[in-house]
Amino acid sequence: MAELANITPGLSATVQHRVDESSTASHKFSGSVDVLATPELVRLMEQAAVTALVDRLPLGATTVGAVINVQHLAPTPVGLGVEVTATLTGVEGRRLTFDIVARDDVEEIGRATHERVVVDEEKFMAGANQKLTDQAPNL
Repeated sequence: MAELANITPGLSATVQHRVDESSTASHKFSGSVDVLATPELVRLMEQAAVTALVDRLPLGATTVGAVINVQHLAPTPVGLGVEVTATLTGVEGRRLTFDIVARDDVEEIGRATHERVVVDEEKFMAGANQKLTDQAPNL
């Protein structure tokens, strides 16, 4: 895989989201309340990290999530905006580490550390798709 020279600590990106019914815990089956669901917060956190890497990866490369350690600190009701910022803090070979902070219109609502791994997309998908072949019944 080509060099990751364009990927250096300090890269960051921010994504925004307005909480609506489809992003609530009751809609995502992660709880019974109409506030931002933790799985939706995690999705936004990963989206911010991926966005920070746009146009920086070598041709044919992508990243995949490997680890995420999330603290969901406060509820966000329907109608409030959420802003999530991911900042690249470490590069160790193909492993990228991000610090992520999420805020709603009122306060900080979440923090995370997130690791992504740079992979060759074609090889990665070939390995994943091999599972389909491996599970096929022998006739």
